Amino acid sequence: MSDIIQLLPDHVANQIAAGEVVQRPASIVKELLENAIDAGASKIELIIRDAGKNLIQVVDDGKGMSETDARMAFERHATSKIRATDDIFKISTKGFRGEALASIAAVSQVELRTKQPESPLGTNIYIEGGVFQFQEPIQTAEGSNFLVKNLFYNVPARRKFLKNNNIEFRHVIDEFQRVALAHENLEFSMFHDDEPIFRLRKGTQMQRIVDVFGRKLHPQLIPIKEDILWCRLHGFVAKPEGAKKTRGEQFLFVNGRFFKSPYFNKAVQEAFEGLLLPGYIPTFFLFLELDPEKIDVNIHPQKTEVKFEDEHLIFALIRSTIKRSLGIYNIAPSLDFERDPQLDEMMQKSFPSKSNNTGNLKMPEIIVDRDYNPFLEEREVTKTEIHNLTEMYHQNISAEPSKINLFEDEDFDEDLMRLPNGYWLFNKGDRTLMLDLGRMHRLLVAENNKNVKKGNVSHALLFSLEYHMNEIEKNKYKSIKKFLPELGFDMKIAHENVLRIDTVPEGLKETQVMKFLENLFDILEYKTEDEFMQFYHNQWAKMQSKSRFDFIYKADAEQVIKDFTALGFPEFLPNGKRCFYEVPFNDLKNKF
Repeated sequence: MSDIIQLLPDHVANQIAAGEVVQRPASIVKELLENAIDAGASKIELIIRDAGKNLIQVVDDGKGMSETDARMAFERHATSKIRATDDIFKISTKGFRGEALASIAAVSQVELRTKQPESPLGTNIYIEGGVFQFQEPIQTAEGSNFLVKNLFYNVPARRKFLKNNNIEFRHVIDEFQRVALAHENLEFSMFHDDEPIFRLRKGTQMQRIVDVFGRKLHPQLIPIKEDILWCRLHGFVAKPEGAKKTRGEQFLFVNGRFFKSPYFNKAVQEAFEGLLLPGYIPTFFLFLELDPEKIDVNIHPQKTEVKFEDEHLIFALIRSTIKRSLGIYNIAPSLDFERDPQLDEMMQKSFPSKSNNTGNLKMPEIIVDRDYNPFLEEREVTKTEIHNLTEMYHQNISAEPSKINLFEDEDFDEDLMRLPNGYWLFNKGDRTLMLDLGRMHRLLVAENNKNVKKGNVSHALLFSLEYHMNEIEKNKYKSIKKFLPELGFDMKIAHENVLRIDTVPEGLKETQVMKFLENLFDILEYKTEDEFMQFYHNQWAKMQSKSRFDFIYKADAEQVIKDFTALGFPEFLPNGKRCFYEVPFNDLKNKF
């Protein structure tokens, strides 16, 4: 029998290795930006076309490369950043993956122009599909200029799995932001299809965060700082009103490197305990600095996960430092009654603080969840269930109210009782319902909005409002601005990133405009006009709806119940949320 095991050709091996490093255009952006930083650049420019599918160009003013280094940089396992195995465990640069440029070149057409400061001429090298084409001397600026063209042109199966441009562009922006936030002392700029997206000047951490995410975030930021012998923590958290239901503005960095950590995210969430509504996530930008030998950055191909030697101590440090800052800025009580005394004692003995902090007074704390209701249980609803509920809901709406009316008379005397948690009990005959009037009102508002066609009645504002957009919101506005006039808005970009609002739809209060626009800009993308209109009307209904806590008087509750009965008294919202729950008194009897 003949031998069947053989070595793979280099170009095939490189394409396989590319699967680890190059998942999408954003992966290349990350590698090239980090290489520019490691090259000592003070100014870095990112240029992309078609969300990076056709062109990714990174230009820096770093130290450049010699003719030999430029050629060697594209060889597998070639690197300037490590010399021995021990170097892997004390990496202080952004990355050392020797196969990164080789992998990028294996699945694209790459051109590099580079020049060292002391050299009279630079060098130009071109590689296509991992195959070296030519190298020649040229006149070029000091630094490096990488051009990556036609990603996955030679691997069609990989290219077809790329998402549409909006999604890939968002991933590129994510990587750009992560690098830019960690290096506020460098100048960054970004262009997409010849449109400027970011122009970030050198400055402080606060300035960089504001430049990236917009001026409206500035008044919400609270500084975080703690410096102990083995670790330094600094950064910012946003006040509770800056929290969101979606993730996106949660950033963790260690030694200037972005990483993800659900464990440390939990530390931040616990620090905000009792300050956020259920389901909301705090906004934070936290920077850790510690000995590189105490972390391992090599447990994930994209280096987005980091292993810490003293993970539980850093958890306690993050949690206690944020709680103290929230207390100092009168956001929360400054004493941390929930801190683990044993952990504090261990930290103080092992790692004494540079600041003269005294011991914490430990006192018990009673926490009461006023929203807790033993009869209401929320569960995750699948897409199929939501579809079925929506169909059932529309069938109920279209049915004659008299056939599905649970309550034939309008006598509410002694039938209604408000509970301290905002729910109402409604008794009728042998049935008792627990009502969420907030959800019921939201459904009523949504039904009323269905009768409102395009071309809403609008009213002019006495004084124009100014909404300060970040670059992402600016691009989102450009994609939806064609829909806004027929909805009753009159707005335009006045200068730079300032959106001037002159007219808003009738019914939208002036105090609600900023939050309403922020919600519209928050969604990742709108694929169709119908999708945008659906989200718009959903946000409109939320703005006009009341919470269950807003219903205090019996007369208001009675009116909602009457209107809701006219709809057929549907048990669920179209998204699967329950509007009422029948209290099982027969089952409760068995408890006594």
